Amino acid sequence: MQQQDSQSNAGQKPYNPNKPKQKPSNQNNNRRKNPTTVSEEMRASLDENKRIQDARMQPWKQKLDLNSKAKIRFTPLGGLGEIGGNMAVLETETTAIVIDVGMSFPDETMHGVDILVPDFSYLHTIKDKIKAIIITHGHEDHIGAMPYLFKELKFPVYGTPLALALIENKFNEHGLKADTKYFNFVTKRKPYEIGDLKIEWIHMTHSIIDACSLAIETPAGTIVHTADFKIDHTPIDGYTSDLQRYAYYGSKGVLCLLSDSTNSHNPGFTKSEAVVGKTFDTLFELAQGRVIMSTFSSNIHRIYQAMERGVKAGRKICVIGRSMERNVETTRALGYVDIDDKHFIEVHEVSKYKDNEILIVTTGSQGETMAALNRMATDEHRHIKLKPSDSVIISASAIPGNESSVSKLMNLLMKAGVSVYYKEFGDIHVSGHAAQEEQKLVLRLIQPKFFLPVHGEYNHIAKHAKTAVSCGVEERNILLMSDGDQVEITPKYIKKVKTVKNGKTYIDNQNNMKIENDVVLDRQKLAEDGIINIVAQISQENQKVVGKPIVTSHGLVADKDDKKFAKEIEVLLETMMLNMKPEALKDHRNIENEIRNSVRKHVVRIKKRYPLIIPTIFII
Repeated sequence: MQQQDSQSNAGQKPYNPNKPKQKPSNQNNNRRKNPTTVSEEMRASLDENKRIQDARMQPWKQKLDLNSKAKIRFTPLGGLGEIGGNMAVLETETTAIVIDVGMSFPDETMHGVDILVPDFSYLHTIKDKIKAIIITHGHEDHIGAMPYLFKELKFPVYGTPLALALIENKFNEHGLKADTKYFNFVTKRKPYEIGDLKIEWIHMTHSIIDACSLAIETPAGTIVHTADFKIDHTPIDGYTSDLQRYAYYGSKGVLCLLSDSTNSHNPGFTKSEAVVGKTFDTLFELAQGRVIMSTFSSNIHRIYQAMERGVKAGRKICVIGRSMERNVETTRALGYVDIDDKHFIEVHEVSKYKDNEILIVTTGSQGETMAALNRMATDEHRHIKLKPSDSVIISASAIPGNESSVSKLMNLLMKAGVSVYYKEFGDIHVSGHAAQEEQKLVLRLIQPKFFLPVHGEYNHIAKHAKTAVSCGVEERNILLMSDGDQVEITPKYIKKVKTVKNGKTYIDNQNNMKIENDVVLDRQKLAEDGIINIVAQISQENQKVVGKPIVTSHGLVADKDDKKFAKEIEVLLETMMLNMKPEALKDHRNIENEIRNSVRKHVVRIKKRYPLIIPTIFII
């Protein structure tokens, strides 16, 4: 490189900073004095092109009626400040629709709770103007709470065939089979008039079949809700995202865009679902024995890719797990999975075939205790006993909050001696949510006036807001919401107007029943601070404890210290009785409250804990 530089400078005189500068030639002067002549015709063309460009970049300026008095309100009741549990209300003066009714998962402090569903209180307050429930797709975090809502309120339900088929399965489990009469099967690209709204379902790629965005024409302007999405140009079924409809509505002028924020921190593009198939090719070639593949039961394209590889390798397919069996059966019935019956076997038939002739597709990728994969890992499954020759493919990522469960599952599988392939194996799983460049593409296609990032924790929606600003949305036209925030939108402004009641209802999946809040709080109290039971007889005549009180504690002191702690409580009671006024002994409830307060102060002083204290007093 240096040699080339020296050759290129050969023959040139060295630079002399003291040498007077030469005057520019007349040619240069003429160039400066005679710039390009801008004629009136050229200026008119420039102005017209600028006008066209400005109109193209912000079509809503020409399309929205700024004199309109119409307004709409958007209220998220789940899905903001969390991952999952998506539910929202969009309403005008006369019409309200509910967009999705999803569930979420509890954290480790919610003992005995299996799922969380949104609080439906606000829906009760506006039930007379709710015209429909609008379903975007069939994932649990968008439809999982439907049976619980229908036990309280019933409205017409609009969705694609697969989404409504999955809801029907849930209704059957909950004894709501008759409520399928509320179902309305939609056709994509066809607008449906619901009250004073006109709604169109737009096909989008995601990690489930038949995912859709919504274009909602309201009296105030058009709202576009992406729902969950990614832009997959090589989807398994060949049906790409309907970006043409995004562009169509964008050119008409969009008042507000609501968009999925789940992967807003991820730069670039989310990989295509097709790359997982190539990974499966490699893993199936490596496998010497049985292949056990676990993923989300709703990710039918992932399941289908594994089944295709199994058939190609001459393996019989065994589907295990209630939700997996149900979803595979449903999608086969609807024609989404085209694999002949001859390739499937029942779980009790697995032992009839050689290990290298078996593919097991199962649930349990999140480490759920009762799921099939976990029962295999703990050697509790009735039919499948793991062998060192087995290859276990976990084609999923841990849902936030499930990391410890997945880690525990991994440890159990490793101890069983099987070959485990998880996220460290490249492209074994890809997300179903859009990364930053896909979010930018949607923002540029739609060019909304207002932007509301949805679906994600606060850090996700805040990051998505920054992406929107970089794509031309004015910062003042973006609001960051939390569940319960009600936002009013008109052609002129967007603002938060109030907060409505929201929260979570705890559900026990064993009986599909609600768990009251105070029960969960008591369980948390027991887990964190323990419990003390005190049974004592008190003489009203001399204000003394008769005999020795029975003191038992759990989760507070070690077994070896039980007697010492019981003695401390006994002395405490004796002292308290001597100082108590005689009239207080007439009501055992007063005595129990006094004992509770005295014991609490003592335990806080010596243990810095706040246990549940249950005194049972007999006055004799």
